[in-house]
Amino acid sequence: MTKKNIAVAMGGYSSEFEISLQSGAVVCEALDKTKYNVFPIHILEEGWFFVAEDDSHHEINRSNFSFIWGDKTIVPDVVFNTIHGTPGEDGYLQAYLELLHIPQTSSGFYQAALSFNKRDCLSVLKNFGIKCANSYFVNQGNDIDASEIIKIVGLPCFVKPNRAGSSFGISKVYTIEELQPAIEKAFKEDSEILIETALVGTEVSVGAYSEHGKIHIFSPTEIVSENDFFDYEAKYLGKSEEITPARISEEITKKVQLEAERIYTLLNMSGVTRSEFIIQKGVPYFIETNTNPGLSKESIIPKQAREAGMTLTQFFSILIEEAVFKAKQP
Repeated sequence: MTKKNIAVAMGGYSSEFEISLQSGAVVCEALDKTKYNVFPIHILEEGWFFVAEDDSHHEINRSNFSFIWGDKTIVPDVVFNTIHGTPGEDGYLQAYLELLHIPQTSSGFYQAALSFNKRDCLSVLKNFGIKCANSYFVNQGNDIDASEIIKIVGLPCFVKPNRAGSSFGISKVYTIEELQPAIEKAFKEDSEILIETALVGTEVSVGAYSEHGKIHIFSPTEIVSENDFFDYEAKYLGKSEEITPARISEEITKKVQLEAERIYTLLNMSGVTRSEFIIQKGVPYFIETNTNPGLSKESIIPKQAREAGMTLTQFFSILIEEAVFKAKQP
């Protein structure tokens, strides 16, 4: 059997590039070397490179995503996309690879762009009856009427960049005086921000993936943060407890899994996604969905895959084979 050449794309141009490098390293380590030749690809603002085991850097030819390795020119059969943030989670890389007819493991370019833009994603899903928090949108340069914002979303509320991940730039605001500094903090990450009612309830995260077109939903993970909310410290520096499966009733588990499946279907997703919910008074409220969820050792999706009885090697193989399967569909 001829091995497939798998390019594991990692890095990116956002504040999340270091987390993405961790995700990429986990994927490279776990991929089945009997089936795949694995090539770590660093996509960074300073350049795109295949990084060999001896740490030598080999530039990517962007006309066809190829690179020279020894006496061979390698063109990947599949790109395993582990970039968080731009350009791998917002649709740019997906569109580029689609033009080159190279299958990749995450959602399509439109789905990635839509879900990365929290404002637009919420607007679409609300029309389908998905329950979400009250929200208010601000673009950089807009006049800010703090009283009007608080009238709509109430206190406490969250102020977050519209197009960023890993909780960069997010603040929880308790008083009207805290609103302006929180807005300025969020604008450091993005020129568009989203202000939302702070829901009160159990926070859960639900992974979904497709295999030969069939959608599978993982058991929800309950997130218990030591901090005021699930911020960067809680996510990556051990300041949270992530419990899989979540300590919620079977009825609520089914409810939130059904919502995750609906969202995956409504947005026409592919690959693996992770949707976040707050369960308030027994009702799941949708927060956001991630088309390139973290795959580092601390990340939720690897824990959910293991809880479902899969090794990461098995799970990542499913994602690669699904990308190939999807590329063959008319």
